[in-house]
Amino acid sequence: MLPTSSSTLRCGHCCLTSYRHCSTSSQTTPSPLLRNSLPTSGPLGAPLPPLVLPAPSPAPQLAPLQLTANKAASTPGFSFRKLWAFTGPGFLMSIAYLDPGNVESDLQGGALAGFKVSGSPALRKQRLAIRLGVVTGKDLGEICYLYYPKVPRVLLWLMIEIAIIGSDMQEVIGTAIAFSLLSAGRIPLWAGVLITIVDTLFFLFLDKYGLRKLEAFFGLLITIMALTFGYEYVVVGPRQVEVLKGIFLPSCPGCGRKELLQAMGIIGAIIMPHNIFLHSSLVKTRVIDRSKKEAVREANMYFLTESCLALFVSFLINLFVMAVFGEAFYHQRNEDVHNKCINSSISHFAGIFPTNNETVSVDIYQGGVILGCYFGAVALYIWGIGILAAGQSSTMTGTYAGQFVMEGFLRLRWSRFTRVLLTRSFAILPTVLVAAFKDISHLTGMNDLLNALQSILLPFAVLPVLTFTSLHPLMQDFSNSLPGKALMTLITGLVCTINIYFVVDFLPTLHGLEYHIPLSLLLAAYVAFVAYLIWTCSIAHGARFLARGHHSRFNFGLALHPTETR
Repeated sequence: MLPTSSSTLRCGHCCLTSYRHCSTSSQTTPSPLLRNSLPTSGPLGAPLPPLVLPAPSPAPQLAPLQLTANKAASTPGFSFRKLWAFTGPGFLMSIAYLDPGNVESDLQGGALAGFKVSGSPALRKQRLAIRLGVVTGKDLGEICYLYYPKVPRVLLWLMIEIAIIGSDMQEVIGTAIAFSLLSAGRIPLWAGVLITIVDTLFFLFLDKYGLRKLEAFFGLLITIMALTFGYEYVVVGPRQVEVLKGIFLPSCPGCGRKELLQAMGIIGAIIMPHNIFLHSSLVKTRVIDRSKKEAVREANMYFLTESCLALFVSFLINLFVMAVFGEAFYHQRNEDVHNKCINSSISHFAGIFPTNNETVSVDIYQGGVILGCYFGAVALYIWGIGILAAGQSSTMTGTYAGQFVMEGFLRLRWSRFTRVLLTRSFAILPTVLVAAFKDISHLTGMNDLLNALQSILLPFAVLPVLTFTSLHPLMQDFSNSLPGKALMTLITGLVCTINIYFVVDFLPTLHGLEYHIPLSLLLAAYVAFVAYLIWTCSIAHGARFLARGHHSRFNFGLALHPTETR
């Protein structure tokens, strides 16, 4: 979608709490910045239909947050006041990099591969999401609605909904395990799962006080995680030289299949698919005059700066966890940990480690116990507080993402309560069954499975955002450069390769046609859909000869009226 006129944008755009557009007329026109560059003819010289933008809804009252950002943007030059006005979306986005699934991948990576594995291409993907939302004034879900035909659009929505529910399940698992650790097992896992219903109602209550209050609360949760996991880092005292080597020279010499799989799993765990959709929506909470190229460029710069700061904090927290387990528990044996726990103040936990010579298999539950056995009960309880903060932090981000993708893909507008009730119901039901009838190992094993699921679903967010940010008629001067396209194509190819490797590695572990046949069908459907997204991405990158029918809009950036059925 092309930017709308400046008069429309100044009246206030897409407040997060109301999620409606303002209105100055029933139909808007392209901004002066882009009007002259619109194509007037299609393939073989056929005239294009006139560009029709969505008819906006009645204008909501501007939130004070939006007015502050607008006033700050009027001051020339860089200033911390401007940065503060744009601060918020990046830190809300960074919450997804700190959920229990990420923490578990970090500690497993440290325990299996030491300091050798670190790093993530996350910032590049979040930068594309920022640019798409800032330049077009629409989030990724809305852009997908305008460009993709109905069937692939609905399939994309389903994939992202699965990712959101999977992330919410990890929040439920993390919260249940944290309550179990903090209560010394007095709160059973199934009860901890049910407690997550209460935290959902709390966040809905907090949301009524405005976006800035919610951003401040998430900032508090991030601070708690930084302090708790930082405490563990100081107590364990990892070798700083080795940590720096892992940051700047990631490698894995001598690593086997298990270590490489863990390294690949970290990528899928950290880069959440729905987080790309979420970030492209969150940047719309600040008013930007899209008729001025300088204002758009400045907004991109401030949002990127804030995201860099937020992801740096997230990186440090993830580094704390990986370094702690890389230093203290790299290739530890079960028998050694068992003996250590017996002689500690929390000896009642020793039974969870068998007395054999196998390498200890750590998760967020056993990780806390090991810290308590080696460094005292205080370390265990502080770890539990950190996991609780990590679990709580992803509750509302998943709710926001779910609401945005539903409104963007389907034009369905549900209340926050209805939306969070749907997501949490799907998340709680399987989790509480596993917690009630299985042990803690099955619950943490579900966490590992959900990490793999996020990796499998990642192409359904990466390919669309790469497609639309490379579409010159849509993004104009802010479309991806050639080096940017090459880098993102490389990252996307890496993600797809990782997924294929996971599937190929997993299939031999299954026995019987009853597993191979349905999985083969699912794999064929998965590859076909990814191939379709690659095809449309190639059209957006200039391969116009591939365009057929409705897909010619990927050549020229056509924007259809959202009420048109396709």
